[in-house]
Amino acid sequence: MKRLSTLLLCLLAGAGFAGAQVAITYDDEAEWKAYDDFNAAFLDNSRYIYKADTKQPSADHRGNGYRDNDISGCAAAIWCQAIMYDMVINAYNRAKLEGDEARMRKYKALHSKIYTGEKSHYVNFNFDNCNTNNGWFVYDDIMWWTCALARAYETFGSSAYLSFSEKSFCRVWYGSTTVGDDGSYADPARFPGTAGGGMFWEWQPIDNPKPHKAGDFRSACINFPTVIAACTLHRLVPEGRTPPTSSHPARQTKEWYLEKAKEVYAWADNTLVNSSGRVADGIHGGGPEYSDHLYNQATYIGASCMLYLLTHEVSYLTKAKKAADYVISNMCNNKILKYENGYEQGIYAAIYAQYIKMFIYDCGLSETLTKKYLTHIQSNIQNAYTNMDATRGIQKGNFSKPTSADDVVESYGASGMPALMLMFPASDTVTSIDSKVSERNHDGPSDVYTPEGRLVMKDATPEQVQKLDSGLYIFQRKKVLVK
Repeated sequence: MKRLSTLLLCLLAGAGFAGAQVAITYDDEAEWKAYDDFNAAFLDNSRYIYKADTKQPSADHRGNGYRDNDISGCAAAIWCQAIMYDMVINAYNRAKLEGDEARMRKYKALHSKIYTGEKSHYVNFNFDNCNTNNGWFVYDDIMWWTCALARAYETFGSSAYLSFSEKSFCRVWYGSTTVGDDGSYADPARFPGTAGGGMFWEWQPIDNPKPHKAGDFRSACINFPTVIAACTLHRLVPEGRTPPTSSHPARQTKEWYLEKAKEVYAWADNTLVNSSGRVADGIHGGGPEYSDHLYNQATYIGASCMLYLLTHEVSYLTKAKKAADYVISNMCNNKILKYENGYEQGIYAAIYAQYIKMFIYDCGLSETLTKKYLTHIQSNIQNAYTNMDATRGIQKGNFSKPTSADDVVESYGASGMPALMLMFPASDTVTSIDSKVSERNHDGPSDVYTPEGRLVMKDATPEQVQKLDSGLYIFQRKKVLVK
């Protein structure tokens, strides 16, 4: 039987939540400051897009930055801009959950500036423009933005965000008549047997693409974000749309998005993931090519969680758990995430933040499992905070090593600490529901949200909340666990 319990929210001195072995030295205000410091260090306040590193005077053009001895104004990579754009959406949603109207206004205004800046720089979100400096020329670059723009629509409600999200999804799926590529979808009708299914990573050559062929790379970094985007759009688009008849539609039906999410997930899960929850980087036509990358684990966790929440099929949640356990067991040193130091790889922890939060808070985990995964996250945040450069308030991404005041820091790695902090408040103790936690009865209706800010029910009574699916919710500005 379900019951509704209020989780007491308090910052215990020197402790994270009951039973955790993490001595937390940061608080909620420190978390907000970390996000503001990240923006102070990396956001170009003229263009409102993000710089590649602290050596760049501006975010003007594509380039790897100081590693290539280039300090001429390199912007962060186009797909990583989407992850950093996610952060301002997450900041607004957290402020909303905390009832902090001043921060809601602040981050809503900042979101508007960043959205305008990103749109302006990246060819007005014309996803048919394959200019290699500030256009679109790899499928996964577009799909990361599909996800981010859908979340922007879910949060702020502008129809333009949803329109761009759907246009970008369909551009990836069907290809572009302007560019001439045949689309990312490896349609089994075109590619029979093991050559079919899932999503291709790129079209080549960029300016005059040839049709895809069997053996072209199908990577985790396009397949699982495609599932996430399709699930999100399924949730957001209205019922009753007429199915499009065009060969290159700009939007699809609610049912189509879920159908394709399930199909792509089934192929990718069967082809790119082993029984321990380890995600391969991709496949060129032979066997899966395994190399551990946190963003692949993260998007597999996210895709699994979203399908679980939409279908209530427990097998999806089981797969998410295996993937999370693989991270903890195989991709950490002394519980701290291993740092990947390749170009742009520092962004992986910020992607992980987005989806590990969904797993922990939205999927109705047991109290024991919730503690386990939160301890893992809090350990990483605390290590990052301990090892940050206190002068600038930024951390280079290797949570186990100090960042000094004279270190050149890339925005990719620096995003990890504030991204995790935005998703996991220091004051969130998430204690067990037991005799030590008092239950409170509340009178009067109130809106119910998921922890990431999605409205579940308006003007709900406590009795109605008790009947919701098992999971963690925000009700009357308190966290409640429905069992």
